[in-house]
Amino acid sequence: MSPIKLSSFILFFSFYTCQAQENEQLLSKQSEETNKTTEGVTPKIFTLDDYLKTDTTLDNLVQSYLNIMSPSEKIAQLIMPAMGKHGQSKAIIDELVKDGLIGGILMLNGTKEEFKNWIYEYNILNAEKQRLPFLYSADAEPSLINRKINNTKTVAKANTLQNIQEVEEVATTISSELNKIGINYNFAPVVDMSPNKTVGWRSFGHQPENVVPWSNAFISKTQEHQIIATAKHFPGHGYVVGDTHEKLVYIDGEMKEIKNYPELIENGVLSIMIAHIAVKNNPNFSTNNLPATTSRKIVTDLLRDGLNFEGLIITDALNMGGVRNVQNANTLAISAGCDILLMPLDARKAHAELLEAYTTSEEIKNEIEASVKRVVRMKICLFSELNQL
Repeated sequence: MSPIKLSSFILFFSFYTCQAQENEQLLSKQSEETNKTTEGVTPKIFTLDDYLKTDTTLDNLVQSYLNIMSPSEKIAQLIMPAMGKHGQSKAIIDELVKDGLIGGILMLNGTKEEFKNWIYEYNILNAEKQRLPFLYSADAEPSLINRKINNTKTVAKANTLQNIQEVEEVATTISSELNKIGINYNFAPVVDMSPNKTVGWRSFGHQPENVVPWSNAFISKTQEHQIIATAKHFPGHGYVVGDTHEKLVYIDGEMKEIKNYPELIENGVLSIMIAHIAVKNNPNFSTNNLPATTSRKIVTDLLRDGLNFEGLIITDALNMGGVRNVQNANTLAISAGCDILLMPLDARKAHAELLEAYTTSEEIKNEIEASVKRVVRMKICLFSELNQL
C-alpha cells in the first residue's frame, strides 16, 4: 500500500470514531462501518475531476469534516511551510507536524528519495494523530524540476519545447515522478509571458500564441494524474521589471496578462498562485504600494469574483522580498481571499496570528472558514478513502 493510501486508509476509520482508541478497536470499528456502507450501496469515490462540480454528497462530506475540526485544526489547513535545502530544517517541520500547526509542506530542493521518505513519515504521523493528510507541493515546472528534485527523470525546459505533444509528454513524465514520491500539488505551469528574465525561460511565452493552449495541456495531463496543477503568477509577471524574490515590483497601468487566465479557469485549473506584484496607475485595481497577495481587489474582486475562480488560491512564498517586510502579511493575505499561505516567515507565528484573528474578527473568521472548506474539499477529492462514510 502506498504512503498516501496508507495514511488515508487509517484516517478513514480514525475520523469517524468518537474518541481515540487502541489500534485493534479502530480496526474493528472500521470493519463494522465498511460493512454497513456496502450493504446494497456503492460509496461514491470523488477525484479531482469532481472538485468544481455541483454535488450535494460532496458538499455534505466536506461539512462533516468541518463540523469536527477545532479552530486550530482549521487554521492549520491554510499554512504550508517548506522543507529541504532552501526550506526549514526537518527538526522544525517535525515540531510543526507534531503540534498540528500546518496542513501541507513544500518540498524545496532535495532528492527524490529523501522527499519520498519524509512524506511517508508524515503520512504515518498524521494518521496516528487522526489528522487530515497533507498537501505535498513542489515547483515541478519543466524548467525547474530536475534542479528542485534531484534524481528525477530529465525533461526539457519549458522555453525549449516545440509543440503541444512535447508539452503533454513532459507533463506526463513530471506527474509520474511526483506520483512516485507522493507529491500531490504542482506549482506549475508558469503562464507568464517571456520578456521578464526571471520567469520568461520558465514559461511557454517564447511563442506567445502558445501560452494558453500549452498551459491547458500541461494542466490537463497533471490533473489526470490526481495532482493539483497551479497557474502562476497572477496577475502576471511577464511584463514587469525586477524580481519579486528581491523586492516589490509593479505592473504600471493595464494588467496585460490577465487575458491568459479565463480559458484556464474555464477548463478547470484547480489552483492559482498570486505574485508579490503591486499594481499602480490602474483606476480599478491599484494596490496602494502593497503586493497583490494582500489586495482584496486583486484576489477576491478580480480573480475570485470577476474571473469566477473556485479553486485554491495560494500565495507565492511569503519570505520573498516583495512581501517580507509587509506588516501582518499573513492576516492580510487571508483577508484578501488567499486560501493557503506558502512559506510564511514563521509558520508557528502565522498560526497564532490567524487563530487570534479568527476569535476576534467575524470577517476574518468567515474568510478562514471559506478557505478551509475549499482545502478540505480538495483533500477529499485527492484521497479516495476520505470519501467513504
